[in-house]
Amino acid sequence: MRIRAFQGLRPPQDKAAKVASLPYDVVNTLEARKLAEGNPISMFHVVRPDIDLPDGTDPHSDLVYAKALENLKRLQAEGALVREDKPVLYVYRQEMNGHIQHGVVGVCHYQDYLDDLIKKHEKTRPDKEDDRTRMTHELSANPGPVFLTYRDNAKVSELATEVCKGPAFFDFTADDGIRHTVWKVDNPDALVAAFGDVPCFYVADGHHRSASAARVGAERAKANPNHTGEEDYNWFLCVMFPGSELKILPYNRIVHDLNGKTPERLLDELKAVTPVSENAEPAPGEPGHVSMYLNGKWYGLKFEPAPDADPVSRLDVQMLQERVLAPMLGVDDPRTSDRISFAGGIRGTDYLKQQVDEGKGVVAFSMFPVTVEQLMAISDANQIMAPKSTWFEPKLRSGLFIHTF
Repeated sequence: MRIRAFQGLRPPQDKAAKVASLPYDVVNTLEARKLAEGNPISMFHVVRPDIDLPDGTDPHSDLVYAKALENLKRLQAEGALVREDKPVLYVYRQEMNGHIQHGVVGVCHYQDYLDDLIKKHEKTRPDKEDDRTRMTHELSANPGPVFLTYRDNAKVSELATEVCKGPAFFDFTADDGIRHTVWKVDNPDALVAAFGDVPCFYVADGHHRSASAARVGAERAKANPNHTGEEDYNWFLCVMFPGSELKILPYNRIVHDLNGKTPERLLDELKAVTPVSENAEPAPGEPGHVSMYLNGKWYGLKFEPAPDADPVSRLDVQMLQERVLAPMLGVDDPRTSDRISFAGGIRGTDYLKQQVDEGKGVVAFSMFPVTVEQLMAISDANQIMAPKSTWFEPKLRSGLFIHTF
């Protein structure tokens, strides 16, 4: 794989903790506004500029994108973002509840995304992709990185470990308890060369960001009669993590009604297609097991893939969709249905129980997490997972590094 060092924007060392924000897509307007309250240099003002606009503002209006650009320029003018004096890479370490992962921050080429050297496992939603494309175009920047993974490479790991022996450039613990530590790689040639032996990358999180970056890159290339392929618009911001260090949490389901059925009838239908046990653990302990919360009780469901099943059909979320959600509960397309909600595993199973007990759902399904190897196998087979199959934690902070073009 080809990666490149970049001369981007980043906070001064004493402002990193205040600038860095969660990604734009894990909070709504009210949550982002509360998190940024009293903090005018939070990157939320750029990635969620609707927090600075009146309630009810159309999230796709010209005002939103103009405010994002205005805020990005303001942060630079106020010294909350400064330009590196030369192209560099970074090593970015995150620590959450004892789990540690290290990624290399650099830029990747959009053509590698189009050529499937950067592989995907999800479809994008057109409205979300259009939004990120407009935002990227208006900013001429990537304010938040794409989360990539790859099969472990000993040389890359060795070089990254060596970098981490030096003094950190950023080191802070965010309000959510996650520690973020960053080392600057002033001499990036060895790391760049080592990634040349990595055969491909996989999008772990950030399908809309990567798709929009590719669209903007292609548009800029088409508009430039002297295009060479090396211009900054050809590259987009990524953090590359070895697969062995990643932690995937489940992505759970909450269905808002029983499709006209009683709980008793749903249980009878389930027993006809799968073993159903009572008083199950809320979090299933192995693949092929799903826990269901219905009528104040946890039930255990067990699914067996067909002997000739492909990598997607073997996923618990796919078996649940094909055997329960679609035929029994009428949720034919979870990507578009308003009768189903999703809850990242970070919320825990108590959240599922609470939602059902409070009447915000009628039945909830607690999943066993997809593995990194399953993600890679599906991407290698050019297949697509069911929507909302993976939830990665910890999340990459926006604003610690910004690629501009």
